[in-house]
Amino acid sequence: MRKLVWKLKTTLRRLAPPPVVNSYHFSIAMLGTFLYGFPSNGLLVIAVTGTKGKSSTTEMINAIFEGAGYKTAMMNSIRFKTGGDSRPNELRMSMPGRFFIQRFLDRARRSGCTVAILEMTSEGARQFRHRGITLDALVFTNLAPEHIESHGSLQAYADAKYEIGLHLLRSSKRPRVMVANADDAESTRYLTLPVEQALPFSLSGNTPYEATETGGHFHFDDTDIAIHLPGEFSLKNAIAAATLARAFNIPTPTIKRALEKLARIPGRAERIEEGQNFAVVVDYAHTPDSLTALYDAYAHSPSTTLGAGRKLICVLGSTGGGRDLWKRPVMGGIADTRCDVVILTNEDPYDEDPRSIVDGLARGMKRQPVIIMDRREAIANALALAHAGDAVLITGKGTDPCICGPRGGKEPWSDARVAREELAKRSIVMPAV
Repeated sequence: MRKLVWKLKTTLRRLAPPPVVNSYHFSIAMLGTFLYGFPSNGLLVIAVTGTKGKSSTTEMINAIFEGAGYKTAMMNSIRFKTGGDSRPNELRMSMPGRFFIQRFLDRARRSGCTVAILEMTSEGARQFRHRGITLDALVFTNLAPEHIESHGSLQAYADAKYEIGLHLLRSSKRPRVMVANADDAESTRYLTLPVEQALPFSLSGNTPYEATETGGHFHFDDTDIAIHLPGEFSLKNAIAAATLARAFNIPTPTIKRALEKLARIPGRAERIEEGQNFAVVVDYAHTPDSLTALYDAYAHSPSTTLGAGRKLICVLGSTGGGRDLWKRPVMGGIADTRCDVVILTNEDPYDEDPRSIVDGLARGMKRQPVIIMDRREAIANALALAHAGDAVLITGKGTDPCICGPRGGKEPWSDARVAREELAKRSIVMPAV
């Protein structure tokens, strides 16, 4: 039955003209809004968009607002949260359709939440899933090439994201707050929107700062704020969240306490600890920029650096068979230049031959990679190669709950769970030091 439904949906998508598809998506979005009684009107709604850092930034904003005493709802690619109730996002979509978002907001309102924090994507905007959501604020994290085949061009991708900025401009709420990463060239469009508050943020504007693989700190509003998440990318996300929170009059000491208390974001540079004497990290990185940022965070440890006794071992796939073919050799090249050992493996082939995806990654490498198509075996081999002080970085899936194969097939999966299981096997043979 699943294969039949998949085939029917694929055929309809291929045959239906774009105006018909657009009308369908718009109608569904607006119908859901009417059915659930415009629930976003009764909530403070904060959206986060960008290529990288959306989920982490929503988690940080949520932590701050909760620390300030608000009852919050949150929807991102990691989980769906309503007050104290949280469940994993197993849909592999940040903005699900079929009335999901309006139903979620209605549930949040009815349960007494006053703040809703939503991850918003270009794909969601292209399907009008942001329509009917009245925004109070938007955070723009950055823009990097992604979904090029889907959107047609980088400019079309950028425009789809910017539509969310225009949606903030259309909001009837006041004040409307726009927070954007001034270090990104695309931020100019967002910061020049005629809203009540347009606030830039940047890493360079919050000196002194320091980032390591175990955390860092930055200066904000005459206060030093520490975080326990790795790399400069985590500092940027935290500064974005702090800037947004101050716009809504949350005191800086509250922001500091909330960010310093946040020790883990599932699937986002998540350290897997099973008593081993080397770092094991599961991360969602699946673009060249995010891969570079993650590798650099672990290569530039203040105690051990690449080439000074530490091995950096990566397990790498390329998300999404049939899409973003351009980035495969680029990602392979990044791993080749930054990691001591590169293990290429299967990720989400969909209807494409998994080996052709891996071969695309290998084309960007000068060294001969290790190719292990079974993802569990690839992870196990990476762990077996690690010694004290090394780092094993498993990228691409983060908290994704399955491996997507041909004809709509899904294999239940968790990189974090598999890493823990394989570490447990290893400890039976070689106890952790």
